[in-house]
Amino acid sequence: MIESAAAEALRLERIEKSFGAFVALKSVDLTIERGELVCFVGPSGCGKTTLLRIIAGLETQTRGRVIQDGRDVSSAPPAARDYGIVFQSYALFPNLTIRDNVAYGLVNRRRGRAEVDARVAELLTLVGLADSGPKYPSQMSGGQQQRIALARALATAPSLLLLDEPLSALDAKERERLRGEIRQLQRRLGVTTILVTHDQEEALSMADRVVVMNHGVIEQVGAPLEVYERPVTPFVADFIGKVNVLSATCVGEGRYRVGQVELTASANGLAQGQPARLYLRPEDRVLEDSGPLEGRPNLVRGTVRNLDFLGTFCLATIDVEGFDGQSMLIYFSLNQALELDVREGARIPFALRGERVRVFPQQ
Repeated sequence: MIESAAAEALRLERIEKSFGAFVALKSVDLTIERGELVCFVGPSGCGKTTLLRIIAGLETQTRGRVIQDGRDVSSAPPAARDYGIVFQSYALFPNLTIRDNVAYGLVNRRRGRAEVDARVAELLTLVGLADSGPKYPSQMSGGQQQRIALARALATAPSLLLLDEPLSALDAKERERLRGEIRQLQRRLGVTTILVTHDQEEALSMADRVVVMNHGVIEQVGAPLEVYERPVTPFVADFIGKVNVLSATCVGEGRYRVGQVELTASANGLAQGQPARLYLRPEDRVLEDSGPLEGRPNLVRGTVRNLDFLGTFCLATIDVEGFDGQSMLIYFSLNQALELDVREGARIPFALRGERVRVFPQQ
């Protein structure tokens, strides 16, 4: 038995995984607290699914330890680990009814018929499918099948719930609705949950903490707002959400020259003359509808080259004067676009929020 803090549900210690000469995971350390919903997010091939499979015992790590509820399960088979899992493909048994799919794990554990029936009824009610027990998976929509898979994973009341890209096969509206349902259910049950996804919006909207992975390492762990607003590496800044990346030169403490324009931003210990890259979100600007812009720091002007209508807001590509060919993406609400006459070819003034700019050395 491994000594563990009471709040710890899972601890990963220096996890490494190699497939021949290919290193999929490199010295991954992570602690997950009880009741948390943690999202592993990153591009394809970053190691997030491999890490989930190691936690589940479906892959064996090359080095490192997996500690669950204070118990070293590093070498334990999947059946000896206390978790439920939901796959992208649902993996329901097509020849079994919905009731029998949900009951599968309980029957395998030789629970009594009355206990099984009560638990199945409870879970189907919990996921909004109380009357679906006699049906078969082929009679259910994709979203309903995923909720059944979730109910089956929860049937044995596991201490850990693993979700492997559970919503990626659904259409956008169903994904948005179901992720809200999963989050509410997770909070209600208080089950520690790990969600693997490549969808940044899904991770930011559902997680207590986001684990951003790249090339087998963890780049950053933090609350969604922290990861979005204060990325600690250029990769995180570029991967999470839309961002403008401007090539610049440091001209003094907290001062950077982009083309012919000098901007103020947070200092980052760069030496004068050192090349830098400035990362700024499309919403980190001040527009004329907030009041006069004259006298504001980082005031620039540019011409709208392209305008994408995205429903409640528009995304404008603006060729900024003095930036020597570097353009920017700027968000406008639909009302702002109408009031400020934002259209292709229009000349628009705006001020950049220097306190929001993240500065990294030029690589």
